[in-house]
Amino acid sequence: MKKILTLTALGTIIMASEAMAAGFHLREQSAAALGNAFAGATAGAENNSYAYFNVAGLTRQKGTQVNAGGTYIVPRAEASNVRDTSGNRGQDINNIVHAAVAPNGTISHQLNEDVTLGLALNVPFGMITKYDPEWQGADHGITSKLITVTTTPMVAYKVNDKLSLGAGLPIQYVKARLTNSAIRGTVNDAALEGDTVDVGYQLGALYEFNEDTRVGVAYRSEINHKLKGDIESSSPYPFLNQDISAGLDTPAMLSVGAFHQLNEKWAVMAEYQRVFWSSFDSLDIMGDNYNSSYPFVGGGLVSSTPENWQDTNFFAIGTTYQMDPQWRLRLGLAFDQTAVKRKDRTPRIPDSDRVWYSVGLSYQYSDNLSFDGAFTYISAKDATVDLADTSTQRGVYAEYNNSVKLFGLSLNYKF
Repeated sequence: MKKILTLTALGTIIMASEAMAAGFHLREQSAAALGNAFAGATAGAENNSYAYFNVAGLTRQKGTQVNAGGTYIVPRAEASNVRDTSGNRGQDINNIVHAAVAPNGTISHQLNEDVTLGLALNVPFGMITKYDPEWQGADHGITSKLITVTTTPMVAYKVNDKLSLGAGLPIQYVKARLTNSAIRGTVNDAALEGDTVDVGYQLGALYEFNEDTRVGVAYRSEINHKLKGDIESSSPYPFLNQDISAGLDTPAMLSVGAFHQLNEKWAVMAEYQRVFWSSFDSLDIMGDNYNSSYPFVGGGLVSSTPENWQDTNFFAIGTTYQMDPQWRLRLGLAFDQTAVKRKDRTPRIPDSDRVWYSVGLSYQYSDNLSFDGAFTYISAKDATVDLADTSTQRGVYAEYNNSVKLFGLSLNYKF
């Protein structure tokens, strides 16, 4: 019995950290770029919010500029035909994923004709999912909450009239809280909570063939986090309560974008991004407190589990139409590949391939002040979770229908 319960405790921690490994990549860092479904985001450099995608584009921002905005994210995830491996039906579940706001802001200052400095605040990863504590899949997840906040000092250098280079130092704070059943098939719950601050880097290059055509290449490194926290449980077993640490790598990203101004009215753009989720190759859980009564979960390595996430591709095309000197219309279409194969999909992140449909408007109020607004509808392919019984968790089957609505708004001010 002791060994079964010990494995259950380890399973609780493993499932919690697995959810963090998949994360939830929030591309929504620019209302202007959102209007084009992020097509050409690496080459656009239309205002300094594009520096998140390519810091080299800051050389196109003259003087001192401020961009401030946010995206209201309204996801919908519904689970139907919920049942356990014995065929016992559960209640269909609505409202699994909760709405949230992802803020962003950038300040840039042109130091001289060649050098521009910048500072950005972004929320690049995050998710909130919540189930009823007594649902059939409680062993695999009840609540999942992941928040990241990144502050990035940046510098861009104009090598010549055609080539600009840039670099940034993302300083990323991560906090996570995840809960699920502590003991298979019971209402005893367990919660893992932890946080950390770590640093990565980003590099970018922008090449302008002429005033109408430019291409960009950008690389954002993975950030190796080591969360420190604890696991707490309402169960009577002491080994379910101890300090732990767990590794979490936010993935590296490589992006290539192109922008071309066809004429005074029309511009077209395209984007490709590779997200290296496969860098999360194993999950290592460390226990900080040694307990002689339960040596399976003492200090040192508690468990090492291989993961099966795959690298993903993102493709986008877009167009912009200058309706008059003040108003600009944006359109975009994108395909976003999931990192999770069907056999590895879990209730915490019932993810699938997605198609983005975007529209946006930009308004030039004055020479100094402008506004950007955008709306995106993301249609996700139906997803199925089908997990078998294990010694620590009950199996569960559920069919998911997912979609997301995004509302972006920002202002730009030039001093």
